[in-house]
Amino acid sequence: MLDQPIVMLDFETTGLSPAMGDRITEVAALRIVGGEVVERYVSLVNCDVRIPAFITGLTGITQAMVDSAPPVEEVVPQLLDFIGRDALSAHNASFDEKFLRAEAARLALAPRHAALVCSLKLSRRVFPQLGSYKLGQLSSALGIRFRSAAHRAEADAEVAAQVLIHIGRHLRNSYGIAEVDNELLVSVNKLAAAKVPQFLTKRAGARV
Repeated sequence: MLDQPIVMLDFETTGLSPAMGDRITEVAALRIVGGEVVERYVSLVNCDVRIPAFITGLTGITQAMVDSAPPVEEVVPQLLDFIGRDALSAHNASFDEKFLRAEAARLALAPRHAALVCSLKLSRRVFPQLGSYKLGQLSSALGIRFRSAAHRAEADAEVAAQVLIHIGRHLRNSYGIAEVDNELLVSVNKLAAAKVPQFLTKRAGARV
């Protein structure tokens, strides 16, 4: 359903802002090729920080789990190599990308992904009638089930990947768009929801 490789990323973190000292505790990156997840990188991360009790309550990630996890100096370079120059996606992509860039910068590294696609923004624009775009409610509305507990990186990334694949299938089936590429997804991300149907209809006609 998606014609170019794209990596779905999800971080669990100690808080909302790397600028305020928050760090990553877990990462999952799933490479989608041809509408299927074909490769994945998943790891807990030891950033040598304390895990707030409310984060353990939300995610189930304990201090002991991160204390025994691979160090961030090992995980982040491996993650950047895994992503490479493929497009990157996340549900609320600006959140995950800012943590990716912050953790990379701490190691004097830089991400190389070709583009950034937000599955949350895409969902708002392609399915404007839905009541909520939080991953749990959105996936339920689209008939996509969590296979394991939410608020763990791999489970969230898996569901977000299925949401993205669902969007690709919808664009192909509903608008007759033969090629759902990353440039198209980025373009839809930038549009107001009201302009999306006309844009996609025009795009389908131009590619016939």
